[in-house]
Amino acid sequence: MASASPPGNTLGGLNANDRAAVEAFRRDVLEASLTSVVIVRFTADWCGPCKQLAPVIDKVIAEAGQGRAKQVVIDIDRQRLIAEQFRIQSVPTVYAFLGGQPVDGFVGVKSEREIRAFLEKLLAAVPPTQEEASLDALVDAANEILAAGDAQQAAEAFAALAREAPDRADIIAGYARALLALGQTDGAEAALATLPADSKDAAVVQARAALDLAKSAALPGELAALESRIAADPADHAARIELASALFAAGQRDAAADQLLAAIAADREWNEGQARATLLKFIEAAGFGDPWSVATRRKLSQILFA
Repeated sequence: MASASPPGNTLGGLNANDRAAVEAFRRDVLEASLTSVVIVRFTADWCGPCKQLAPVIDKVIAEAGQGRAKQVVIDIDRQRLIAEQFRIQSVPTVYAFLGGQPVDGFVGVKSEREIRAFLEKLLAAVPPTQEEASLDALVDAANEILAAGDAQQAAEAFAALAREAPDRADIIAGYARALLALGQTDGAEAALATLPADSKDAAVVQARAALDLAKSAALPGELAALESRIAADPADHAARIELASALFAAGQRDAAADQLLAAIAADREWNEGQARATLLKFIEAAGFGDPWSVATRRKLSQILFA
């Protein structure tokens, strides 16, 4: 796409409308991009592809949350001076600003996946503010408390953080996981219902996987019956999967994995690979970077590639 230069500093000779447009661009784009990513979308009322692109960009920016990315829409027919400055030849055209300068962009319609990757790359270049860094440290501490097994304290910590930063999806997800650890499935489901249903945030995906497992797990009183079924028939893979889900929900991750690994080793294709799919769901719920998940994936690979 053509290179672009932000409007210059001289306003002399401009009419009132052009002067206002330049001042708005400086404030809403150049100055705003010093602390966040600013997406400038050039559009026109008569442009069909522009109408197709707009809701996709709106959605991806909203998902970013916390004011980390902002959008400025410029109609090339109403703000001709800005459009001419950027030598816009077709719409939609998108520029991304960071640090007061255009740093990336594209022309035409992109898929939601492409736009999300485009924005994530930009956001990765934005250094956290002191406030954000402090909040991130508190979130990490709450996650460590939960990992250590103190679900009540973790729930209280996440609840306090959620009051401070209600738009942080990872905090809501952490709160939900803490509630699940306390056996409060309905509360966890209610918390996750406040987040976009199609959220791709890793913490949200993890929490929703944990919720699905908790809702499908057998009740504690049924464990003995499941164990008896397996003792009577080691090939009762349905019982193993039910028992594994109950054990995982109770925090007995190693025992849960052992049941599923045994079923996979005996018949990896049983019921279209249900045991393997369930184990992968456990890993997703625990977090792919969790040491238990890493070790369990290694055990699974040893069985699959033996």
